[in-house]
Amino acid sequence: MTEARSNARPPSPTASDLPRPALAAALVLAVVAALGLHTLFVSGPAMREAAGAELVRLIADEDRDVCGQFGMRPGTAQFTACSGELAIVRQKQSDRDHAAAAGIL
Repeated sequence: MTEARSNARPPSPTASDLPRPALAAALVLAVVAALGLHTLFVSGPAMREAAGAELVRLIADEDRDVCGQFGMRPGTAQFTACSGELAIVRQKQSDRDHAAAAGIL
């Protein structure tokens, strides 16, 4: 007796064959992935740009406050020199922070 072998593949599952919880989980995962991609490629650059602008504004306010305490008004050569010195102090502090984070200090 020979058995007839068929080369037919078993039917592949379709969306209607999936259990509802698995389908709901797949849908939630797709929505989360879409929101993540939107944040990464659309909102992310705008948020970084806004944060950079805020940092520039905060530094300008600090310069105006500190140099103003010493009687230097914005737009003068003395204010420009004071602002430059504050930038050097900020850079040195940043270097120290990075060195401490790297374990050098």
